[in-house]
Amino acid sequence: MHRITFLLALLLATAPPLTAPDAEWQAPKKFTVQVVTSKGDFLVQVQRAWAPRGADRFYELVRSGYFDDSRFFRVREGFIVQFGIAGQPQRAQQWRDRSFPDDTVIQTNTRGHVAFAMTGPDTRTTQIYINLADNSRLDAGGFAPFAQVVRGMDVVDQLYAGYGEDAGGGMRGGKQDSLFASGNRYLDQAFPNLDRLIRATVLVGDDQ
Repeated sequence: MHRITFLLALLLATAPPLTAPDAEWQAPKKFTVQVVTSKGDFLVQVQRAWAPRGADRFYELVRSGYFDDSRFFRVREGFIVQFGIAGQPQRAQQWRDRSFPDDTVIQTNTRGHVAFAMTGPDTRTTQIYINLADNSRLDAGGFAPFAQVVRGMDVVDQLYAGYGEDAGGGMRGGKQDSLFASGNRYLDQAFPNLDRLIRATVLVGDDQ
């Protein structure tokens, strides 16, 4: 009995630590995502060649339902629409520090192009923005577009912009802790006019 106990303890001591699965998701060369919002739908077409790592992360997030039932928490007229903090706090916290390496900037940040927000080199996680205007000045900061809105920019233009930076702001702004801690419950109480991202789906037949 003592020998069995000793062997079990030895096995446990030498076994690799248990970690949450972190699957490698490689996106197709081109795919389209339908984003359903409280203002209507729009389509995002991803070109993996533009920013492979960004495309892969977006593909993983969409396929796992990460964006579903979240909020467009930062909308600045004539600049950007930002989203990408999960509505469920536990899920948002799980992804908060899962950064991934930068991509080379190939496409420019003009109207309709989509890229990940970041605070510096290799700090992209889950937050994404859509350019509402020509923001090509962002190219020099390493913001690498991986996709473009190909239908429904009129819907993106209508997303509620009345709160500006107050409902979370950018990653550098220091106003996002409540979003990660309380998610939709906090935003719906404090900023009830924010538009909802109801669902994001990779369209069948376009992900090959």
